[in-house]
Amino acid sequence: MDILARLEATIAQRRTASPEASYVARLHAKGLAKIAQKVGEEATETVIAALAGDEAELVGEAADLLFHLMVLLAEKGVALEAVLAELGRREGLSGIAEKAARSE
Repeated sequence: MDILARLEATIAQRRTASPEASYVARLHAKGLAKIAQKVGEEATETVIAALAGDEAELVGEAADLLFHLMVLLAEKGVALEAVLAELGRREGLSGIAEKAARSE
């Protein structure tokens, strides 16, 4: 998990960089809608790689998806720790029971 913490710190640092020098800053400058679009694109590419690609392609696409999701979280001011805490809260729960509890 250290790599995700380091990535979160790098994203936070690069958001304020020059858009000409940083991909993260370029995405930040384009705004939330563009970042959300990139997450959707990367999710689709991950699904395609899972269904039709090899393991290396899936790994690459999954890494792209995690990266763009973390950029989105940063844009919304959501700390990775909050997402990890939610996963921790759900740990040990049946997925079916957890989903049913959300709809109540």
